[in-house]
Amino acid sequence: MKFGKVEDPGSIDFTLPPDHPQTKEVLQNFAPQSFNNVSIGCAKWNRKDLKNFYPRGTKEELTYYSTQFNSIELNATFYRMWPVEQFQNWRDKTGDDFKFFPKVPRLISHIKRLANADELVTDYTANLLGLEQKLGMVFLQMPENFQPKWMERLTEFFKKWPREIPLAFEVRHQDWHQNEAVSDELNSILKEYNIANVITDSAGRRDLLHMRLTSDTAFIRYNGANHDSDYTRLDDWVDRLEDWYDQGLKNVYFFVHQNLEEASPLLSAHFIKKMNERFNLSIKIPQTLNK
Repeated sequence: MKFGKVEDPGSIDFTLPPDHPQTKEVLQNFAPQSFNNVSIGCAKWNRKDLKNFYPRGTKEELTYYSTQFNSIELNATFYRMWPVEQFQNWRDKTGDDFKFFPKVPRLISHIKRLANADELVTDYTANLLGLEQKLGMVFLQMPENFQPKWMERLTEFFKKWPREIPLAFEVRHQDWHQNEAVSDELNSILKEYNIANVITDSAGRRDLLHMRLTSDTAFIRYNGANHDSDYTRLDDWVDRLEDWYDQGLKNVYFFVHQNLEEASPLLSAHFIKKMNERFNLSIKIPQTLNK
């Protein structure tokens, strides 16, 4: 994940900004201090990317990955429309409690740009159901040049999205979060359709840390910078999630990226350990990284 990469991470102020008032308003509708789901993982399982993660002789990387993590951000679905058989194959290679968080194909988000995509959405979501109980939350990431002038496309798209498949939404053009009127309208739509508002934590795009939840779910895409600050940034996220937990947060979906992905399992293991300690969880810490 090269998005938001900077030459000198040490020059960036990584302090998490204050919550938007909407977060408290949303979370107060839920009982505090009880999680439903906490999923933490990487964005890839490829051996070449996750160097030194797999034991020598590992033949099936996804199967091994699923013994070490409880979830994966499934970016493979962004690049092509996979048949149901592929989703079933991924399902069968993983443990009973494992969850996939698939990305909406770029054919829908980047090429069609949400317009005239009804048949594609029908095909994609029907095939997704091959994951069965291992389907987590799907996420829709729009291209950086997708601007608020296309706001009306969101309502039409979300109206037709199957309600039984939970969805998170990510926008990257700066006007979505920096223009107050635009941000208010966007968030009103997301709340109406119960769409989670993805928070992206990246060195070069601090504007995407809107800290504005639209549901009981925090879907966070964390992009480390291969810098010592990566660990303290994760510690800060544990603190913030505790604040939200005390207010009513129910689900945490946290996926770790790196400019050089080989460090992602290390960061994920650190974050899992801290989450277990803070919230009395028992999420497995990757064995090969916990020696």
